Amino acid sequence: MSEPLTTPGEGFHPHLHDAPGPSTAPLRARLHHIRADALDGGTAQTGGMRRFAAISGRTVGSEKLWMGQTHVAPATSSSDHHHGESETAIYVVAGHPEFVFLDDSGEHPEEVRLRTSPGDYIFVPPFVPHREENPDLSEEAVVVIARSTQEAIVVNLPGLYALPAEDT
Repeated sequence: MSEPLTTPGEGFHPHLHDAPGPSTAPLRARLHHIRADALDGGTAQTGGMRRFAAISGRTVGSEKLWMGQTHVAPATSSSDHHHGESETAIYVVAGHPEFVFLDDSGEHPEEVRLRTSPGDYIFVPPFVPHREENPDLSEEAVVVIARSTQEAIVVNLPGLYALPAEDT
């Protein structure tokens, strides 16, 4: 059985019994419910992808976390990019996106392709250049992203290459 959706101001708030009107509590003094149809598309973008913020400094006042969705259309590849100082965790919701990076730990740099399925997770360390691809010709890939910074940092790059040590 499905629970009814909550509406702003509803729910159990023992300390707010007689509070008039909507909550005037500061952003960081209350919980936030971000509905799927209320995601914010006004975030940093990379060619070939659409990012939507759910949790950010702008939407809920977060200081150390960004979370949202990314959609990659069928037969599409993002631009090469990195996310600055952010650690990025990715959860695959739909489709079979592929994550591509350059492994330069060996004698010769090698392009590595991580093929994923729904339910898989990917971790992207800070400053690691990569790109997302959706090789499927008919199905959109959808992932949920969490970052260790309160905004979606995206640094688009001219190619997929390892950054010099001083940049990391």
